[in-house]
Amino acid sequence: MPPMYDPEAVRPMWEELVAVGIQPLTTPEEVDTVLGEKQGTTLVVLNSVCGCAAGNCRPGVMLALQNERIPDNLVTVFAGMDTEAVQQARGYFDFQPSSPNVVLFKDGEVAMALQRFHIERMSAVDIGNVLVEAFNEHCTRQGPSVPREEFEKLDPVQQCGSSLPLFQGD
Repeated sequence: MPPMYDPEAVRPMWEELVAVGIQPLTTPEEVDTVLGEKQGTTLVVLNSVCGCAAGNCRPGVMLALQNERIPDNLVTVFAGMDTEAVQQARGYFDFQPSSPNVVLFKDGEVAMALQRFHIERMSAVDIGNVLVEAFNEHCTRQGPSVPREEFEKLDPVQQCGSSLPLFQGD
């Protein structure tokens, strides 16, 4: 399926996650490779263009990845862009689909989830704090995901999805 939005317009919204060590998954096969692994911890960020919720979600995740303990695997799928990958990832969740959302898996099971209805009521700092608490409880990998100096250079995207151009086709 073609993306909903112009890929170049949303590029900054996934590049900021890549900058903190999160790997984009764009196909169902990539999702299955990562989420089919039943050992360790995996953070899945279901990214979105929603300016309000995603505008706090991404920075909150980025803050949390500065923690002393972080998940073994860090991945993202992008709603409205990589439809098949998003559908495949949602198949691993045990709750109603929404975007954005953040899910922490431990040994193949959902250990913690922040759904859109949670995220909409939280600041980036609140989201980061909830994730840090989950990381401290479930994760053993040494953090941060990127050095503090690199993290401090990042400027999270704040843009409303309604202002993004739709995909016009190739």
